[in-house]
Amino acid sequence: MAWNQQGGGGQGPWGGSGNGPQPPDMEEILRRGQDRFKKVMPGGFGPSRGFFVIIILAVAVWLASGFYRVQPGEQGVELLFGKFVKITAPGLNYWPPAPIGQVFKPNVERINQITVGYRGTGDGSRNGATRDVPQESLMITGDQNIIDVDFVVQWQISNAADFLFNIRNPEATVKLAAESAIREIIGQTSLENALTGQRQLVDQRTKELLQQILDDYGSGVFVAEVKQQKVDPPAEVIDAFNDVQRAKQDQERSTNEAVTYSNDIVPRAKGEASRVIQEATAYKEKVVKDAEGEAKRFLSVYEAYKGGKKVTIERLYLERMQDVLKGIDKVIIDSGGGQGVVPYLPLPELKKRSVETAK
Repeated sequence: MAWNQQGGGGQGPWGGSGNGPQPPDMEEILRRGQDRFKKVMPGGFGPSRGFFVIIILAVAVWLASGFYRVQPGEQGVELLFGKFVKITAPGLNYWPPAPIGQVFKPNVERINQITVGYRGTGDGSRNGATRDVPQESLMITGDQNIIDVDFVVQWQISNAADFLFNIRNPEATVKLAAESAIREIIGQTSLENALTGQRQLVDQRTKELLQQILDDYGSGVFVAEVKQQKVDPPAEVIDAFNDVQRAKQDQERSTNEAVTYSNDIVPRAKGEASRVIQEATAYKEKVVKDAEGEAKRFLSVYEAYKGGKKVTIERLYLERMQDVLKGIDKVIIDSGGGQGVVPYLPLPELKKRSVETAK
């Protein structure tokens, strides 16, 4: 039943009478919109429908190509109209595709290696070296000698954006900077130190100087290691140099033997001298003490003598006679007190004492 019939009460669905404002007709609106779109599009949807579908699909594929994945160990460098914008971490990312945007994904964890002075297999050693490059390896030391140095530089990317945009040829830049750095360090080191005792120090100082140069360039490169592989005099004079080294080794050996002998004999001589000094000191103290004792005894006797000269003289006489006669087998009897004494000569006893004295 229509809304404008009597069954509808003469009112429309919007509460008005059949003669009032009518609601919008959706079908009419859609039809008019379709007509307008056909007027805008040349030829309508008829023959060109497939072409526009292809264009839409191509745009969708182009937009979808902006998805990219950064692998572990890599950094994503995003550019917008050729200008650096940001660095992205490993994972799935989206950036407008070319020609609007562009993405570089350099590996920042890989260790790169450069050899200077020779060309080899790239394994960091000279075992597979095929060719020497003297124009790179010959250098002048601090004492105006020529030395042949082959070395390896290991480096990696520390900042992907600086690495890509601040230096044009990274490998050549690192190589030239490394050659310049080691020439400066060798130029401050004597030949003997460069060949023997300070090789590790030369490596360390070269690494520090090379890192400083690359940082000044803003290269985004980290120097992992600088390692000398071969350090020798030039081939033309290496035989003479070896003779000099052998002579120095003989000199060092003789010096070491002399030092060893000195270390053995000097302590013994010092010990003997110390013993003699101690014995002399002890003898000195003994003699001094004896002399002091004799002096004190003499002074005591002298003091006693001053107190009683007669008694002291008699006592001294008796002590002296006792010392003189104590070893004589004779008996002296005073004539005044010898009455009634029978003279007797004990010959067996005197003979026995003579034998004991001879022993």
